Amino acid sequence: MANNTQNQYMPDYVSPPGETLFETLEVIGMTQADLAERTGRPRKTINKIVRGKTSITPETALQLERVLGVPASFWNNRERHYQESLARAQERQELQHQADWLDIIPVKEMIALGWVQAFEDKVDQLVEVIEFFGVTSPTQWESLWLGDAVAFRQSPAFESDPGAVSAWLRKGELDALEIDCQPYNEEGFREALWAIREFTTESPEVFVPQMQTLCAQSGVAAVFVPELPKTHTSGATRWLSPRKALIQLSLRYKADDRLWFTFFHEAGHILLHGKRDVFLEDGDEKNEKEHQADRFAADFLIPPQEFVRFEPAARHYSKTDVTRFAKRIGIAPGIVVGRLQREKRIPFSHMNGLKQRLIWVDKGREL
Repeated sequence: MANNTQNQYMPDYVSPPGETLFETLEVIGMTQADLAERTGRPRKTINKIVRGKTSITPETALQLERVLGVPASFWNNRERHYQESLARAQERQELQHQADWLDIIPVKEMIALGWVQAFEDKVDQLVEVIEFFGVTSPTQWESLWLGDAVAFRQSPAFESDPGAVSAWLRKGELDALEIDCQPYNEEGFREALWAIREFTTESPEVFVPQMQTLCAQSGVAAVFVPELPKTHTSGATRWLSPRKALIQLSLRYKADDRLWFTFFHEAGHILLHGKRDVFLEDGDEKNEKEHQADRFAADFLIPPQEFVRFEPAARHYSKTDVTRFAKRIGIAPGIVVGRLQREKRIPFSHMNGLKQRLIWVDKGREL
């Protein structure tokens, strides 16, 4: 296995542009006093620039160009680079005291999934991770993800491991930003859901791109993000803007019935609930909005009038009963099995062979 760990070199010290000015004066045989007289600058100011105590301003850079023949752009760039280096060094010093924050973030798993790069230096690794989250420091991460205003905190899954769940949610957000969506259209989204329902019998290679395309055309980004350890969530719904919603799925249960139920459950949130609502599915006790989304998903996949008429040919439901019914209403048989199990019409141990097993595959490896 190749070692992808990065060893990023950042110099500890960058000389101030005054050193370059001092060397230039020596080469041409000009004293600081001469330069002061030619530029009209106080001798004390020139000396401070040489010693790195005063910055080279754009005005000074133009004067140095006139007197020394060295372009003003050179001096401006030299000063900008120096100031940036000072800022980076200061930031690095401050981050060194916050590196322990990485202990609450599943960095190894994120590296394994290719979400972030690995670095030997702990501060370099810290910088990589905070850039992934789009913040400037662990303090800002805490403010963003642990503050009183964060909507995800109502979920027990988030409270149990905010580091893992926030990383999973952030990855979904980043993936969604890569999807070009039309402005949200409710009628168009409802039509897309009917079209997507027809793909429940297809393999992931077929239904995933179709689902994402149909959703994007109506203003919804649908993304699949592998579940991280301790996230304990199957899906999430939120609005990235008034014109773009996000449905994020994890394949937590690795079966097609659960995937499709979760997807249509999340779609129910979009259609039934407000744009300020945020939902993180964790399988625990549900509120009224979660029950509404459950009913939407169940009824959309299997219309109530059809399910009421679905009775076994004999004393118990058989695989033949299920496959015939599923074919008649145009959905995958595994979805019917899952519904029968949840309704306690058959045991959870029965007919699972009709469900399609789903796995994450990355470059031929099962995740």
